[in-house]
Amino acid sequence: MTEYGRGPGSEPWHPEDPLYGDQGWGGQQSAHGQSQYGGQQQPYPHDPYAQQQPQQPQQPQQPQQPQDPYAQQHYQQQPGYGVPQDPYAQQPQQPQQPQYDNGGWGTGQQPAAMPYDAQPAADAYGGGQGGYGETQDFYGTQEAYPPPQPPGRREAAPQQAPAESPDWDPETQPEETHPFFTGADDRDDNDPDDEGEDDSRASRRSGRGGSERRGKGKKKSRSGCACLVVSLVLVGGLGGVGYFGYSYWKDKFGAAPDYAGKGTGEVEVEIEKGALGYAIGNILKEKGVVKSVDAFVSAQNENPKGNSIQAGVYLLREKMSAAEAVKMMVDPNSQNLLVIPEGFRNVAVYEMVDKKLGLKKGTTKDIAKSDASELGLPDWASKNKDIKDPLEGFLFPAAYPVTKETKPESLLKKMVSRSNEEYEKLDLEGTAKKYKLDGPWEVLTVASLVQAEGLTHDDFRKMAEVAYNRLKADNVATNRKLQFDSAFNYLKNQSKIKIGSGEILSNPDPYNTYYHAGLPPGPISNPGDEALRATLSPTSDGWMFFISLDGKKTDFTKTAAEHEKLNDKFKEQHGLG
Repeated sequence: MTEYGRGPGSEPWHPEDPLYGDQGWGGQQSAHGQSQYGGQQQPYPHDPYAQQQPQQPQQPQQPQQPQDPYAQQHYQQQPGYGVPQDPYAQQPQQPQQPQYDNGGWGTGQQPAAMPYDAQPAADAYGGGQGGYGETQDFYGTQEAYPPPQPPGRREAAPQQAPAESPDWDPETQPEETHPFFTGADDRDDNDPDDEGEDDSRASRRSGRGGSERRGKGKKKSRSGCACLVVSLVLVGGLGGVGYFGYSYWKDKFGAAPDYAGKGTGEVEVEIEKGALGYAIGNILKEKGVVKSVDAFVSAQNENPKGNSIQAGVYLLREKMSAAEAVKMMVDPNSQNLLVIPEGFRNVAVYEMVDKKLGLKKGTTKDIAKSDASELGLPDWASKNKDIKDPLEGFLFPAAYPVTKETKPESLLKKMVSRSNEEYEKLDLEGTAKKYKLDGPWEVLTVASLVQAEGLTHDDFRKMAEVAYNRLKADNVATNRKLQFDSAFNYLKNQSKIKIGSGEILSNPDPYNTYYHAGLPPGPISNPGDEALRATLSPTSDGWMFFISLDGKKTDFTKTAAEHEKLNDKFKEQHGLG
């Protein structure tokens, strides 16, 4: 049994503090280099400070004084730190304490048959009579719990195991000591250490430690159960991770829900302008055409023409596969659209609307005439009373979605709105100033003439130059008359190539450019984008005349003589005198 709480000096136990001097871990240590017994300078065998700390001066050896077995000294008997002894205290003689091996510390095992003196020590202040009375020595019995080991000696090597441990085998690895695996809480009823269990727990909680028991012990049945529980937990965890991983993969990378086949019935779906993949997919899903948006987007990306889907109304089917839906939408025949060709006059457009919407002939024309001012014409549109149709030139050539519920006025309003959008992209005002025209309205009128007379893009640019050259004030070849047959055909609502000279030269209608100089009151058709841009960027080669001999090709000339040769040839081919 180790010296627990005993210092090398002869200081008495402090009667008013039962834990006087009890600090740090449990066992009392002397200063470095000073033995706990006998005042000899003897460092601990494995003391890391033994060679680093200066040695304390050796104290003169004093006669061994009996000490209270329970006195716990905090200060060593060194200059300035000692506690003076009571010179009047009676100190009974005690037998010499046995010396321990290994520098004053044992191996953690209590030597057999070395108990403390059974007689209690006398009170230094009371002499055992009155005063503070006597205190029982709890370390005076063989059942006393052994004091803790110093920190540097707690992990005793297997080779230092006491001889009285017959089961210790240096070749055997120590068993797991964690309570979860060893079942340390299941104590044996016959374990002699149970009596000191409370003290052991208290010392372990306060950091005082306690020696660990090594060697072969009884295998607890709980270790097998613990391994089984751990295995089940691991297997369950892996299974859960796998399930959620598969779910995540399926959501992110798995095939999207989709219908199979070409579907049934007929569904009318309108795609608004600017709608793209996911927006189109949402519309189709709401209409019951496709099963999921992701399926449609995937099919659209896989189809080479998938990105060509435009705004419009499509006639599709219910519950069709996404691939079939994309295939139908890229086919123009599946779109329920009203397509207005370039150069069509308004009268032709009105007839197309009536036919598309299943209306009585003339319905759209009457609405256009009565509601013209409410359909969104720009401010620069002319209010000339000679204009035959205020909407002429504002029913822009394009494809317009049509449903069964579409009304003529709403469709006309869309056409006017589209015209405004396209005209805003062009510098009509700047072009008017450049060619000395009266604002955007006259530029639009020139574009309508170019669209009606020209056949190709090159024709458009040359035709625009002819118009600008004939409108010049110094034009003596035609005296500022345009002389376009297309304008005369407009007022007659016809499309003729052969027009008699007597008829065309005698008609005083404001739209007859053979009769009147300058431009007609307004546009004569709805020009397309090419004709509009050609009007803004004409050629500058000096073209003044043009004629088409076969209706497929236009010949341009710069002088009246060249034009007369082609004109004679034309009369000869068509039998005109």
